Amino acid sequence: MMKSLHKTKKGFSQHHRDLLKSDRRGFMKKMGLAALITGVTGCGKEFAREPVSQQIRIPIPTYESFGLRPIINCLGTRTSMGGSLMLPETKMAMEEASNNYIPMAELIEAVGRRLAELSGAEWGCVTSGAAGALVAATAGCVAGEDKKKMAQLPDTTNLKNELLAVKPHLEAYEFYQRTIDIKMKEVETVKKLEDAINDRTAIIFVWGEHLVDSSFSLDDIVRVGKKHNIPILVDAAAERPDVPNVYLEAGCDLVVYSGGKCLRGPQCAGILLGRKDLVHAASMNIAPFSAVGRTMKVGKEEIVGVVAALDLWLNGRDHEAEWKEWERKLKHITDAIISISTVSTEVVQPYRPSNYAPTLSITWDRNIVKISPAEVQEQLDKGEPRIKMYAGDNGMQIISYMLEEGDEIPVGRRLNEILSGAV
Repeated sequence: MMKSLHKTKKGFSQHHRDLLKSDRRGFMKKMGLAALITGVTGCGKEFAREPVSQQIRIPIPTYESFGLRPIINCLGTRTSMGGSLMLPETKMAMEEASNNYIPMAELIEAVGRRLAELSGAEWGCVTSGAAGALVAATAGCVAGEDKKKMAQLPDTTNLKNELLAVKPHLEAYEFYQRTIDIKMKEVETVKKLEDAINDRTAIIFVWGEHLVDSSFSLDDIVRVGKKHNIPILVDAAAERPDVPNVYLEAGCDLVVYSGGKCLRGPQCAGILLGRKDLVHAASMNIAPFSAVGRTMKVGKEEIVGVVAALDLWLNGRDHEAEWKEWERKLKHITDAIISISTVSTEVVQPYRPSNYAPTLSITWDRNIVKISPAEVQEQLDKGEPRIKMYAGDNGMQIISYMLEEGDEIPVGRRLNEILSGAV
């Protein structure tokens, strides 16, 4: 569909042109985008401008045209590796959004409502990545929608400007305090967390990834936050945004997700969900409004793309089938290398909420297979196709999360070549 939209009308029959229009409108209805656009424009019917017909006037840039080599991603959803690959419906939604102008304030309001409908949260906001959502949430909690306080940021003098966290949760947030001058304090226990609360405390911060091995529970944090009326902000960037939302159901006030990790939406976008007053305030403190987050712009295409990605996650994707496909790919890789002397594999089930997918652990006796994990990693990176894989002290790990269709074939082949060649 995306390729078809880039063609000129000249090559299409009337039947094909009608089919393109009907397919796009049908997609918009299915994804809830027609209702979204109708709500934004105020029109009583669907409004969609046809793409402008034109010949392609320049060579379309590719990674190869820059002298780069794309990778097969065995590392999972890492921002440094480009996050994830967008799914077709998301790209179609972004293409549709690119065909019209829209007042951004109206779009932000309509999308806030739609994200609430999809997620069960009171309100939602699309931000410039999960990191942008943390900054927006901080601004919302510190300044709210008070124009004087908003104009004062990033200076937080005489404002509520302290953030509390229990170790080791703070390390996920530390960098973002440079955008807003929030004073951070990390304590060792929930008791000390409560003792540290004062009239300047603006936020209690939780890194969802670390709850699995913390000495305290989420309920402990929620109890303290509710008792003292302090908003609880959760970083769940690479986690599953399922419904019901585990953090909001537990009583947290705000939760952040990446749009470009498990959602497989735009890599430059994120989602902030939670209390309507706080999320709405956060949206007022970022672009397109003249506030501290004006530099963190998210385009109309990315905003609509995130809505499509969340809708697809909740209503369109078969998560059980995806899991079985990950296991099938790992079995194919195992079958390709298991006959090599001393090579052993194990499928490890996830226990952390981020990159929640099965992982293949590969080990061997280095007295027999005379090559180190680091050397395997280097050969995979330099070979054809280029493969990025984690090398530990004792072997390799393959996170199945971002393996695309057919990737298991060259991965298994290259591992076989490298390991068998070292015997």
